[in-house]
Amino acid sequence: MTLTEDPHKSEPTVAALEGPFTTRQLLRLDEALRVADQQTGLIFSVYVGDLTEPVREAAQGLHRQIEGAPRAVLVAVSPNQRVLEIVTGSEARKRISDRDAKLAALSMAASFAGGDLAGGVLAGLDQLATHAGKH
Repeated sequence: MTLTEDPHKSEPTVAALEGPFTTRQLLRLDEALRVADQQTGLIFSVYVGDLTEPVREAAQGLHRQIEGAPRAVLVAVSPNQRVLEIVTGSEARKRISDRDAKLAALSMAASFAGGDLAGGVLAGLDQLATHAGKH
């Protein structure tokens, strides 16, 4: 799955290209998503943008739009709202515990606090994929 403003599209959208990431960062994020998908057999997606209130329900709504949602892991980040949500589908949840997701979220939040949005997302994806293990 490619980093997009729309988690169920397979190519970066213009909105994503005009977003908070450089082209190089987008390419690194896209590669990290591809590798995580291939290694785990799960579907990893990233959404960066504002989330409507309540944010958890908004993130869950985005997750439901992903084709193959039971196997999907969505990392939803809203820098303007200072919010991070990780949503796992029913199959993904069997391999990524809530504790694992919280640890990845803490790592991401530390990077975000240091001003490194892309690095935080990359670290979080790596941790989540590592916790999920090979398929």
